Amino acid sequence: MKIYTYIHTAFLLGLPSVARAIRYRIGLRLGLNPAKKLRETVTTGPYFGAPSDTDPDLDPPNLWHNEARVFGYLPIPISDVPPNWHINVLTGKSVERPERPWWQIPDFDSQVGDIKGIWELSRFDWAIAYAQQAASGNIAAYNRLNNWLEDWSRKNPPYLGPNWKCGQEASIRVMHLAMAAIILNQFREPLPQLQNLILQHLKRIAPTITYAIAQDNNHGTSEAAALFIGGSWLKLCGIHAGHCWEKLGRRWLENRAKQLIENDGSFSQYSTNYHRVMLDTYSMVEIWRRKLGLPLFSRALYTKIRAAIHWLNQMIVSDNGDVPNIGANDGARLLPISETDYRDYRPSVFLASQLYSDTPLPSSYRPTTNPLQWFKIVTHTSVLYNEQTEPITIYENGGYAVLRNKNASAIIRFPRFRFRPSHADCLHVDFWLQGENIFRDGGSYSYNCTSFFENYFPSNRSHNTIQFDDRDQMPRLGRFLFARWIRNSKIFHEQTSCGTVVFSAEYQDPWGVRHSRSVRLGKNTLVVEDDVRNFKRNAILRWRLPPDRRWIQDGSQFTDGSHRISITTTTEPASVLISEGWESRYYFLKSKIPVIEVKIIEPCRITTTYSW
Repeated sequence: MKIYTYIHTAFLLGLPSVARAIRYRIGLRLGLNPAKKLRETVTTGPYFGAPSDTDPDLDPPNLWHNEARVFGYLPIPISDVPPNWHINVLTGKSVERPERPWWQIPDFDSQVGDIKGIWELSRFDWAIAYAQQAASGNIAAYNRLNNWLEDWSRKNPPYLGPNWKCGQEASIRVMHLAMAAIILNQFREPLPQLQNLILQHLKRIAPTITYAIAQDNNHGTSEAAALFIGGSWLKLCGIHAGHCWEKLGRRWLENRAKQLIENDGSFSQYSTNYHRVMLDTYSMVEIWRRKLGLPLFSRALYTKIRAAIHWLNQMIVSDNGDVPNIGANDGARLLPISETDYRDYRPSVFLASQLYSDTPLPSSYRPTTNPLQWFKIVTHTSVLYNEQTEPITIYENGGYAVLRNKNASAIIRFPRFRFRPSHADCLHVDFWLQGENIFRDGGSYSYNCTSFFENYFPSNRSHNTIQFDDRDQMPRLGRFLFARWIRNSKIFHEQTSCGTVVFSAEYQDPWGVRHSRSVRLGKNTLVVEDDVRNFKRNAILRWRLPPDRRWIQDGSQFTDGSHRISITTTTEPASVLISEGWESRYYFLKSKIPVIEVKIIEPCRITTTYSW
């Protein structure tokens, strides 16, 4: 049965993608991949010249001065002395023997911990911040930019150590260096040292691009963007290989937009944050294309990006720019040009709207300064401000329903998996009331931690849905892979004459269990009805609640004094209680939250009513 499951999952993933991944791993193991044969000398600075046209009226964000906040929350001290590029900022542990070739560095090192803690400072977010500060006349920031780049190059010789391990990480550095060069107006005639640094990175990215494409996720969009940006940059400098890399990057950017972005704007990773990563990537691509006066992309690409902008715009459900914590979340914020919180998605939507579309945006999106001022781009696309929102929006391709009224929003995940799901969140409901996340998603926490939390956060237990027979909705084959993907059989939605919006969906899991869920959002109530049957031992409904509200239980009623949750069942429940769960709003940061659990042992209908 397990062999069948692997074969079936391979077909779900797509045989071309599986073949690319296998070919990459075999080529790497046998030494056939050109990436293992690369040899380059260390590039020394300076990489940027002193800015010649500073503008003291520019107001750069106060980032990377004396302190940085990695992953959006974790403070680390900053000085003119470059950081240690091989210390994990999450665990404080150092990589052993960082001089090893990148392919000898393990993916998941139990000694050092989550490798993302190593990579974070080597993404060069600080290059953009120091370029902004230097462009406003801060000469110390210009010196720090060059000093840190030179130190990084010496401590990370080409293709040695953990910071060369991932093609996407190398790609993010290329994109950030390109944006810094635009901010400093040094992109047309970059110094030879910067040209060489970009060349080294593209030599690392190009041989493994097919593996990135095989993932059907943001690795492909990021690496294609780096090849397009870096390739056209090198071509501008007279380096012949740049022409081939530019063409390769453009081809995969077109292909990834066509294949990974659904017609309704949903992205292949079923994740709000990875959707932002993808959108920021295409924003940087368009900024670069305009600055160099390169040919337009296809009309189809622009159509897909506009749909993706609309999708993310609809997911913003709070005046502070927050979104549901749906799907995998690795803490990435790819284009940090404004001093807003990590969970504020408005800057990304605003910037992409200026570059790609005329999507109407709420007035709360209006930034104090135009982000395009840093790139000296004048756009003819007007950002329209419109406070009106649709009461119901359905994304049938991606599997999302958004219900709204004046004060509340409910976002429902229903299974339409054309790509691999990373979370078992079928029929999860995320509920927001006046900007507060009431029924909450758990997030991801970390991709390399204890087995309990690795299993907990992607599982049913971390979502507002129902768990059957103490297992997940789909069998798990690996750290990032579920098998036997669920597809729902039907959906229904309507707006009633009294203004209530209704959405319903159902699915049958691989074990034959059936779950139907109806969600009704009214003026002062949210009503969720769950019909469940065909399970063997038990079913557990969970509602994951805000940690800062004190809920008092009275039988099947829960109240915090102003709001009330009422739960009824058509058969006697085995238990109704408040337990303890976990959530992660920022990467590698977890906290406890209260969770209502309703356990039943026979088929029934469960009705949950939230009143305010």
